[in-house]
Amino acid sequence: MSYFIDRRLNGKNKSMVNRQRFMHRYKKHIKEAVSNAVNHRSITDMERGENISIPNRDTHEPVISHTNGGKQHRVYPGNKEFSTGDEIAKPPGGGGGGSGKGDASNQGEGEDEFSFYITKDEFLNYIFDDLELPNMMRKTLSDQDEFATRHAGYVTEGTANNLSIIRSMRNAHARRIAMSAGKRKKLKELKDEYQQLEQQPDGHQNQQRLAELQGLIEDLQARLKKVPFLDTLDLRYRNQVRYPVPSSKAVMFCLMDVSGSMTQDIKEIAKRFYILLYLFLQKNYDKIELVFIRHHTSAKEVTEEEFFYSRETGGTIVSSALKLMHEIMQDRYSPNEWNIYAAQASDGDNWDDDSPQCAQLLTEKILPQVQYFSYIEITPHNHQALWEAYTRITEAYPRQFTMAQIRTAGDIYPVFRDLFAKENANNPTFGEAV
Repeated sequence: MSYFIDRRLNGKNKSMVNRQRFMHRYKKHIKEAVSNAVNHRSITDMERGENISIPNRDTHEPVISHTNGGKQHRVYPGNKEFSTGDEIAKPPGGGGGGSGKGDASNQGEGEDEFSFYITKDEFLNYIFDDLELPNMMRKTLSDQDEFATRHAGYVTEGTANNLSIIRSMRNAHARRIAMSAGKRKKLKELKDEYQQLEQQPDGHQNQQRLAELQGLIEDLQARLKKVPFLDTLDLRYRNQVRYPVPSSKAVMFCLMDVSGSMTQDIKEIAKRFYILLYLFLQKNYDKIELVFIRHHTSAKEVTEEEFFYSRETGGTIVSSALKLMHEIMQDRYSPNEWNIYAAQASDGDNWDDDSPQCAQLLTEKILPQVQYFSYIEITPHNHQALWEAYTRITEAYPRQFTMAQIRTAGDIYPVFRDLFAKENANNPTFGEAV
């Protein structure tokens, strides 16, 4: 007996199998194109697919050809110019007939690069390939707002649409058997006796006993007819119970400096980092809430529109944002029920006396209750005062606190991958990313 094992990724659809095989083969080219797309897209243009182009030299398939081996002598008719041993002169001008080189020509054909389109889901999968949220946790939920129904046996009361006809008829049949089993057995015995007496000769028949048996038989038949075919006791209803759907939920705190030292270019880079983190959380949690906190000398919770597009100026006191974040955590997001993530973006500028207070707030009140806190310093120059204060925290909380420097928009994606790389997710020595 022979067995055929289908090891294809998806055997139901041949075109899907071919597509998956193709994307697996050219995974390196696709990931490079996706990385470039992330750096050039706007914040509101992340959840769509992408056109991928692959150079033709990388799509050529290996070909096995058969040639005549050994040395052969051929005679070509009509040769009036060359003899054996003649050297053919090179074309003037060094050729120029190569692929894509030399001067323009009025003839010949070119070949475009191979292009295809990947879907939104495929695009996001390649963005977050080899990434993993540190300290990923599933926590119990208290106030469930999503429920599902499931079958939980049968009950004797319910609505007509939940009536189980098969189970009800089965109960009715069992009840009729139980209530009439003795009577039917007795009826059979009486009928057998009546038949035996009736078969005797006319002179030997006991008419009195026949009459008595006839009365008993009619009485039992009448009693059997009174057994109801279906009773209310037989009815069974499908029991549908509601239960909370197990899910995970997370809250993402977005902290951003909007003081006068934060230029619009720096804010744009911070926005792109936040959108990457949010898309990443969407792939790992069922329910996500966002909290936007802007700060200069004072902090306040704002809407997403205000967080990204309103303009404010002033000095910089970072501790005001951390204090507000801790207050919101205490009021609305218990660490026992929520997976708490935070990302802080700044140019590193801060009032000198405030930086030690920021480090104290993080180590004593915030980091013990969060799963992950990432700080990105967006500046092309050397590190500022806040970076020096935060450096000591990485030693105490290597798994929960990371920091990185972003100089240009092109650094966003590499830094993001370094912060959330799988090999670093559970590495106790993981600290500064860049």
